[in-house]
Amino acid sequence: MSKSKKILIAALAATVPFIGSGAMAQEKGLISIIVNDMSNPYWQTEGTIAEQTARELGYEANVSSHVGDTNTESNQIDTAITNQASAIILDPANADGSIGAVRKAVDAGIPVFIVNAEINQQGLAKAQLVSNNAQGAALGAQEWAQQLGGEAAYVELMGPPSDNNAATRSNGYQTVLSQYPDLEKVASDIANWDRTEGRNKMQSMLQSNPGIKGVISGNDEMALGAIAALKQEGKLDGVVVGGFDGSPDAVDAVRAGELAYTVLQPVAVFAEEAVRIADRYIRTGETGLENEKKLYDCILVTPDNVDLYASPFVLEG
Repeated sequence: MSKSKKILIAALAATVPFIGSGAMAQEKGLISIIVNDMSNPYWQTEGTIAEQTARELGYEANVSSHVGDTNTESNQIDTAITNQASAIILDPANADGSIGAVRKAVDAGIPVFIVNAEINQQGLAKAQLVSNNAQGAALGAQEWAQQLGGEAAYVELMGPPSDNNAATRSNGYQTVLSQYPDLEKVASDIANWDRTEGRNKMQSMLQSNPGIKGVISGNDEMALGAIAALKQEGKLDGVVVGGFDGSPDAVDAVRAGELAYTVLQPVAVFAEEAVRIADRYIRTGETGLENEKKLYDCILVTPDNVDLYASPFVLEG
């Protein structure tokens, strides 16, 4: 990733739309970018980087959010079709429920490039670019278990069942943690990637399990919610909380000693690459990929390397 791109990432909140040749943008067409929830820093980075890259390549670009709702997503696909988009970059709302919307775009002659979360059908999207969630979950679980000393009662916060990433991470955790017989999962709950739900679910689990020593979470927002609940009850000290995403707030929590680690997903990398692959396909009819699915390895962020985190979802060096 170029130095100028990293500067742009760091300035997400104050992004100035790219000003280029209007004629060139009209000629190259529109890239429609559909993400989950732009109020979440992870998806904000995904949408903003994709939009910046599209504009830099000379396309018109717009970003919309379906917030996990397949009906909204379907309407956004209809809008992209009406607007005769040259390509769609999509972070799908549902592994199964988004297949129809993708097929609708493909039937209309618009290539779709999936980012972050997969759909459960091969051969529709031109590419599916996702974090290596199994590898990231193993990294996180190993670090978390070591910080607990391999012995504790713990709880797990999980993402929505409709998102394959939630199951992949939870299964990855279990694969590693099953090797530690003195780690006992006493409760788990679905908090839908949301900080407020994470806090509420953590409060409920604490009432039934006041002696827990660990919380492992499928993403940072739920982990930060759990930290808020633990703080409120005066129980954060001595509880190891682990996250997943590499969001700025989570990294700040690592620096503050509240979050044990976060697993950074390289969303800034694959959001940019998705648009570049789309551009190549529009120009040549080829993606340049060997396979439809491409995995991007995750990186563990701990107090030892947290100072290398210089911009959202990017670790230097």
